[in-house]
Amino acid sequence: MGFVEESKRPLTVAPFECAWGEELRFGEPGRGCVAFEASAQNDVTLVFRQQPGSQHYHYKMDSSRHYTVILGSHRNKRLRIEVDGSTVVDVAALGLCCSFSFQAYWISIYDGLISIGRGRHPNSYLLFQWLDPDPNPNVQYVGLSSWDKHVGYRNISILPSAPQNSILWSQMEHAYVHSEQRLCSGKRGTRDDSDSDQRLLADFLESWDFSDAIFVVGTERKVVPAHRVVLCASGDFPFEVVDGATIELPSVPYPVLHSLLEYIYTGSTQIAEWLLSSLLELSSHFKVEPLVKCCKEVIVSLEADKKFSASGKLLTLSSSGFQDRKIGSSPFKSPVNSQKIGQFLANGKYSDINIYVNGHGLVTKGHKLILSLWSMPLAKMFTNGMKESSASDVFFEDVPPEAFFLLLQFMYHGELKDTVCSVLQAVSSIPSCKLLEEVCKRNFATHFDYCTTACTDFVLLDEATFKDILQHRDMTVTSEERVLDAILTWCMGTCETFYWTSVDKLLRTSTPEQLFGKRLSAVGTLLPFVRFPLMQLPMLKRMERSNLANRIQAFRQLVAEAIEFSHAGQWTSTSYECERFQHRRSSYKELQYISDGDSNGVIYYAGTSFGKHQWMNPVLAKNITVVASSPNSRHTDPKALVSKTYQGTCVAGPCIEDGKKLSWWMVDIGQDHQLMCNWYTVRQDGSTTFMRSWVLQGSMDGRNWTSLRVHDGDATICHPGQFASWPIVGPPALLPFRFFRVALTGPAAGSVSNAWNLCICFLELYGYFR
Repeated sequence: MGFVEESKRPLTVAPFECAWGEELRFGEPGRGCVAFEASAQNDVTLVFRQQPGSQHYHYKMDSSRHYTVILGSHRNKRLRIEVDGSTVVDVAALGLCCSFSFQAYWISIYDGLISIGRGRHPNSYLLFQWLDPDPNPNVQYVGLSSWDKHVGYRNISILPSAPQNSILWSQMEHAYVHSEQRLCSGKRGTRDDSDSDQRLLADFLESWDFSDAIFVVGTERKVVPAHRVVLCASGDFPFEVVDGATIELPSVPYPVLHSLLEYIYTGSTQIAEWLLSSLLELSSHFKVEPLVKCCKEVIVSLEADKKFSASGKLLTLSSSGFQDRKIGSSPFKSPVNSQKIGQFLANGKYSDINIYVNGHGLVTKGHKLILSLWSMPLAKMFTNGMKESSASDVFFEDVPPEAFFLLLQFMYHGELKDTVCSVLQAVSSIPSCKLLEEVCKRNFATHFDYCTTACTDFVLLDEATFKDILQHRDMTVTSEERVLDAILTWCMGTCETFYWTSVDKLLRTSTPEQLFGKRLSAVGTLLPFVRFPLMQLPMLKRMERSNLANRIQAFRQLVAEAIEFSHAGQWTSTSYECERFQHRRSSYKELQYISDGDSNGVIYYAGTSFGKHQWMNPVLAKNITVVASSPNSRHTDPKALVSKTYQGTCVAGPCIEDGKKLSWWMVDIGQDHQLMCNWYTVRQDGSTTFMRSWVLQGSMDGRNWTSLRVHDGDATICHPGQFASWPIVGPPALLPFRFFRVALTGPAAGSVSNAWNLCICFLELYGYFR
């Protein structure tokens, strides 16, 4: 059983167009699943038909049999399904689309059963299902479409499909998750991950495992199991006053109770529209406030749209933090209050297990369910039918009590309560705690600068652990020099921070063997994790002349490789595919180009004070500075260049720099910000003075400029008011800059007297921002 992982290259679909491809095809007609990520203001639209269409295909004009699924229709308020052009499903679904980030979705078709959900894996976070009474058995091709706005797609996968809850579903999800983990870990071989699997609270929904409470619901007196530690962390359930741990609800239909429990255990649920008021009443009774708020918001929305009725349509209710299978994330999402969960560890309330460490007595009173969420070995021990399953005491041998208590604190609070290095050292003595170890490594990697400069405890980590941190996919650093300094400090093995320049000085009088001792071999192993190609060329030249380069072969080779890469220029886009030549995505916020004039660039982002409020002109807000090569005037207005408003005349006149005539517009994104630019957009003003030879440049100081893209005789712009965009490729796209400018390097076309006027009225920059 396999799956197909398609290219992660983003795909932008223009309004009223559709993208098709032979790779976007189900393996079996009438049965298949497409998983993808999309970014749009509204109307993420997928079409399923027997044969592929054309680029300008649109489902509204299709007379053949087909299915159409629209996420975020009616201005991102509804979910729709159409069959052969006729609407069969139109339900409320607020905020399904997102224009400032990519969201993951999946759509499955199996013999007419259409299932729609969020997340990367089929059957996770189901949004809606509909069964076609007259199934179309021939649908096989998937079209990625749009309505009146651009839609960005990426990470598109075609997978097999199967009925919900079938064995194939679980097998496929397991295979997909672990294949994805192998890809993300760089395919560093295989290992048994069974001990590091994390269970979800959703796995215990209406489960008799560890249950210590029951509901007796409806006139049929259906018995539903639950867990007091979960319920009492989510609302006010009267287990202190009722008889034992049984709550009788004779007037409540089972579907209403099921929706309440599903919301508590998973963070989302579905409810028939005619039962929504009953769910509101029940959640109010037990004071599950997030669900109360959600129900009220949906009712208000339905009443505003005049769509509220006693129909059987399914409505989706979700908290802001629905549970996905993100390994290492806290299993406690709204409405479960993690603070209350932590209190239950402190006071032992609702505990069902006493935890002892041999030689140290009772450590704490715990809860089997919570321990099982984090440790598969413990879950198996509590449910394997052996004596441990029913015992109220459990004993651990050869485990330091302090280390074990750190583990418990993490399990209950979902966060680290001590320094990362101390926990990493402690957890190594606790068998089968790979999950906690992975969380610690991720925490270290995402706060690498702090963890390697606040103290030097990290030099006590073993080589394998430090290596895992250095190659962690969430590694976040402010510069590659920090990584180099940390590696050299670790290899020195002393409780003192060393910079590469100080190590370089020590090598004047000492040999590498004397400096690094037993860790000398690790120098060559760890240095390749420094991404030298991301460093500035002057720094690389300095390193090339250093004692480190003269005395350590690995250092010399890596620096030479980076200098060669830097000299390759902007025309090198695919020659270097090793991770060493790629930026660290997690260090930056991705501002991705979608379409000309969109709202995804850094200048627009600056207009929101970097995501803090509604847009206003960033020059007026003093978040960026715009300067022209000629003095400000009526038609040379810095704030006009970033105003989003079309300007009939917007001109930067010529000046003389280094004896050459030059006209330019320059943007300073601020001393605390940098951008690795990979796309840019300009717009011609209302004149016919079209630029033909120009350059986009970047700088850290506003004086020394690096060319990011050079245009020579480029006739792309040929109409007044025209937008045009270009990618930045190769080494320049990996360098962060504060200052950017578009500079005219040759006479413009269309004018003799004003040939050196740069006539653009809009500029936007995209890439990775910090």
